[in-house]
Amino acid sequence: MDMERALSAVDKDYILSIRRELHMYPELAFDLPKTLALIRRELEAMDIPYTEKYGKSSIVAFINNDCKGFSVAIRADTDALPLTEKTDLPYASRHPGIMHACGHDAHTAMLLGTAKALKSVEDKLACRVVLLFQACEEGELSGAKLMVEDGIAEQADVFLGMHIENWLDAGTVGICPGVSMAASHPLHIEFFGKAAHASLPQSGVDALAMAVETYNGIVSMKATQMNPFEQYICSVGMLSAGSTDNVIPEYAQLKVSLRTYDTAVETFIVDNIRTLAENAATRRGGTIAFHEDTKALPVVNHPEVSQRVLASAAKVVGEDHVVTMPKKLSSEDFSFYAAKKPSAFLRLGTRNAAKGCTTLPHNNDFLLDEDALELGSRVCVQFVLDNMNGISV
Repeated sequence: MDMERALSAVDKDYILSIRRELHMYPELAFDLPKTLALIRRELEAMDIPYTEKYGKSSIVAFINNDCKGFSVAIRADTDALPLTEKTDLPYASRHPGIMHACGHDAHTAMLLGTAKALKSVEDKLACRVVLLFQACEEGELSGAKLMVEDGIAEQADVFLGMHIENWLDAGTVGICPGVSMAASHPLHIEFFGKAAHASLPQSGVDALAMAVETYNGIVSMKATQMNPFEQYICSVGMLSAGSTDNVIPEYAQLKVSLRTYDTAVETFIVDNIRTLAENAATRRGGTIAFHEDTKALPVVNHPEVSQRVLASAAKVVGEDHVVTMPKKLSSEDFSFYAAKKPSAFLRLGTRNAAKGCTTLPHNNDFLLDEDALELGSRVCVQFVLDNMNGISV
């Protein structure tokens, strides 16, 4: 059968070799020359057309591109993290201070493995498949947001994303129905005062004092103004000012990580922090610059697409290995696609205690069970084959 031919074309050795090559040469944000060269090389070897017109440092490829009917998009992120790897793997990072510590190397390898399998049955597909190799999921500027701004959402009817998961045992697939991940809305506040000798504080305007008062106000706000039943994170991750002991600082900055599921809660917190900072500066004769951005929206899994992808996953790993995931307060810029089109964000179990694969992502000793990656590609292939005639949403 054509379906069996496509699934049997998922090449585990190919996926692992690609993942290891990517792992050795991790790159950050949008600065991805080696990563992009590898993706181009593999797509050209498979005779899969692609474009680089969406977003920045990102590649979009097409299988069965002449099909005018249903389109399925599958996304992989490609960037790494600024960490020094401490795994002793034979294919550990050869770029000092950079490591694939969140599995994006695995995501890219699985998507190329999916592409290779689907290309083998391209003439039998009743849909078009759009492959998104997206830059800068980890950086300050969302690669997904740029791709959406360039119109990528119009290229597909549904979007599928997959992320490795070391909370789940290898061989398991999970999804969180509905709202599954939080929005990320970082804040950066700059305080401007006037320098003075420490012995003459009255002649200066203390920017550090403004920042400290704002920090204390944030702590008080969380304790006295927030509903205890609301789910959110509002953490000050950085407060800096000055360079010596005998000068009143003329400049200070404070950075806040804000994660929420609810836009009303987000707006309340942002507005209050802005007011706290403005009042702290005004009282001392200083000024502020308030910078904010939506790095990610809440990830909302569409009910019908979610059920379809779970049904496909069950065919690959078995019903007893498909689980419901809890919500997370972490964020994912896949949310920008999900805000435009019905989407599902799947979790692929990669935990294996016997192999030492238990550390969570964003740690410099992060390991994943590579044997699970073949299953990730198989789930994606199965989803396309099961739904190539369309999904009513």
